[in-house]
Amino acid sequence: MTSQNAHKNAAAPLGRRPLLMAGAGLLATLAAPTLAQPTWPSRPIRWIVGFAPGGVGDLTTRLVATKLTAALGQPVVVENRPSAGGIVAAETVVRSAPDGHTLLLVTTTDSTAAAVYQRLPYDIMRDLEFVGQISFFDHVLVTGANSPHRTLGDVIAAAKAQPGTINLGSIAVGNAQHLGAELFRSMTGTEMVVVPYRSTPDLLNATATGDVHLTSEILAPVLPQVTGGRLRVLAVAAPQRFAGLPDVPTAVEAGVPGYIVRSWNGIAAPARTPRPIVDRLNAELVRALALPDIRQKMLELGVQPLESTTPEAFRAYIAEENARWAQVVDQANIPRQ
Repeated sequence: MTSQNAHKNAAAPLGRRPLLMAGAGLLATLAAPTLAQPTWPSRPIRWIVGFAPGGVGDLTTRLVATKLTAALGQPVVVENRPSAGGIVAAETVVRSAPDGHTLLLVTTTDSTAAAVYQRLPYDIMRDLEFVGQISFFDHVLVTGANSPHRTLGDVIAAAKAQPGTINLGSIAVGNAQHLGAELFRSMTGTEMVVVPYRSTPDLLNATATGDVHLTSEILAPVLPQVTGGRLRVLAVAAPQRFAGLPDVPTAVEAGVPGYIVRSWNGIAAPARTPRPIVDRLNAELVRALALPDIRQKMLELGVQPLESTTPEAFRAYIAEENARWAQVVDQANIPRQ
């Protein structure tokens, strides 16, 4: 009996040993995927911008990129890929790996391109994950400082009194400034002649000299010429007045109910980017936009930074913008390219 008991006591640990080894193997298997997950970001992040360096959209991006670099511990490198409709930039991003290392500065141009072009090599609503909105770029209606038209009502009255004699300047057929001009003409029921210019400097110079009677542009490039005494802003096409121009009315206040035209920008990533990465980017973006130095620099550029933003709210807003600009294109009979 004593010998049998001793044998049982010695055999018991050996019998449990396969179970212990199997359990350890299972734990190792379960832990392996977690250990294999790379830390994000694990290398520099490319932020693709569909405009040339130096513009207000590019400058805004670089302000935010500096703060994201500090927060994420990897360089956020702005890469300019200018092209008509921002197509090259967007296509670069939608074809990139959805790993959080390639971002897009998504802008109003992406919504207007969807309205103006018959076919694009991507669908931004399907092929992008939206992280959050950065800012608004208010549009303004501007005339030369020496213009006889002192108010927006003066211009509208002149256009109705003599149809076809008042011209309305913008840049680049199909972008937000041009579509904003077409919308203004439509909403005021006037026969203004919309004249597109090749560049903003050309357009603003023609406005200052009186060759263009009224101009639809974003506020940022207009501000220096307003302070320099060459141009006069008649109205801001925004829901509220711009803090830097407190005496300038909104278009609604100036007599055009519902005329609100704002450009915007934000961050997007390739579709199927993991949600934890999207959420981290959104959190760091919100933190950056709350910094007093960032807000002050943006306001100096004529840009309105957002106070809060979520991926869901930004996606819903872009869907509304897509529908709105498609309607403007249809109403203005602008041919699709």
